[in-house]
Amino acid sequence: MDSRYFQILPSLCLIMASFLWGSSFVAMKLAFQGYHPVVVVLGRMLVASLVFFFFLPRFRQIRIRRHDWPLLLIMAISEPCLYFFFEALALQNTSASQASMITAILPLLIAFASVYFLGERMTPQAIVGLLLATVGVFLLSLSGIISEQAPAPLLGNFYELLAMLCATVYTLAVKRLTCFYPPLFLTALQAWVGVLSFAPFLALPQVPLPQAMLIVPVAAIVYLGLAVTFFAYGLYNFGLMHMPVSKTGGFITLIPLFTLMLSRIVFQESLTTLQVLGGLIILLGVLLNQDFSILTSKRK
Repeated sequence: MDSRYFQILPSLCLIMASFLWGSSFVAMKLAFQGYHPVVVVLGRMLVASLVFFFFLPRFRQIRIRRHDWPLLLIMAISEPCLYFFFEALALQNTSASQASMITAILPLLIAFASVYFLGERMTPQAIVGLLLATVGVFLLSLSGIISEQAPAPLLGNFYELLAMLCATVYTLAVKRLTCFYPPLFLTALQAWVGVLSFAPFLALPQVPLPQAMLIVPVAAIVYLGLAVTFFAYGLYNFGLMHMPVSKTGGFITLIPLFTLMLSRIVFQESLTTLQVLGGLIILLGVLLNQDFSILTSKRK
């Protein structure tokens, strides 16, 4: 098959993963309107886990190396466990749009971490592209105000920043692991660990169990489990397998733009001139980061 296909496919996968993750902020807000965050997170993990059971015959052929268990554990604890914990707290306090804006910090965190831990090197063009995209997000953030959807935006945005730190650790771990294990297997492992981690929280008295099946929240949970947890993570892990870590981070800056578009449709959030300008700057930064061979690796 044409090698150009394999150069384009990882980028398309990462763009689609970014769109699905952008939509997840809206879907989680909708799900939280009917159920406790623990129920929502556990539900999405359970939906994805049930899908992955169909792949068990293929997974049985995989042999996990003994010295990879610590890294697999770090991956699973970072995301979904701690990541979804902080993201749930974030979306209880801030809007979907504002929370998604914080995700633009992730490419810089990943880029600098990959330089230190993976030996990747960033050229000036790559740095300019990532910084430009981040500037665009800060412009979007200037419009964040207290509202019904964001009762404590500063606190919520702080929780989302903690989630991004967890996502950075997760990304570095997956980059190492995809050298030896299929992305689908790693995604399944995340879902299964997520179910085992969040299920015990249902026993807490402050976590009310669902009393009725609410159509919109239930649909949102199913969407989160299938489209986001199953497909988005699989697409992202595939992209990580075929691209440098610091280069994949550039696609994440698209998440706020997708979330803003969807939030306007679902929650009737208006787009100001400043938000439109910030979105265009994000796109420019991502294009600058991806259109050139600006990231190389010290390790051959």
